[in-house]
Order: sequence, then C-alpha cells, then structure tokens
Amino acid sequence: MNQSITITGIDEAIVNWISREAARRGIGVQEMILQLIYKGVGVERETSPIPIYHDLDSLAGTWSDQEADEFLAAISEFNRVDEKLWQ
Repeated sequence: MNQSITITGIDEAIVNWISREAARRGIGVQEMILQLIYKGVGVERETSPIPIYHDLDSLAGTWSDQEADEFLAAISEFNRVDEKLWQ
C-alpha cells in the first residue's frame, strides 16, 4: 500500500542538502528522502541486519589478571591528556 505524505516547512538548507546528496548517490530526491526515513526509523536494520560474528569468541575472557594488568599498564599513556592541545 503506497501512500503519499506532504511535508511543509523544510528550510532551504535541508532541501539543498537532500538534492546534492541524491545527485551524489545517483538517485532521485524522492528515493533519497525514503532512504533517510527508513534509516531514521530503523527499517534498514530490519531489512539488512548487521551480521554477528563469533570467530573471536574463544579469546574472550582468556587473559589472566596479570596479563590484563600488563595490557592496561601498556596503554595507560593513551589516557593522558596533553593540556597544551586544549588551550
């Protein structure tokens, strides 16, 4: 069952973006709007589910406490914030 919906009050910047994006993708404006609606309401996830992989499951939870501590110590530098970058 196909139905029509009229949307009013869309500002020019959005209309321009939709038109440019549709042209970039090589589709019509109506198809672009439908894709945005489907994405927004999550229909795309229902029609094209993200695959679930189990190839690394055997590795989960295999570190000892010592190995975990060593890893966290090795990456601790990544938590340091260089204050000069935020001035």
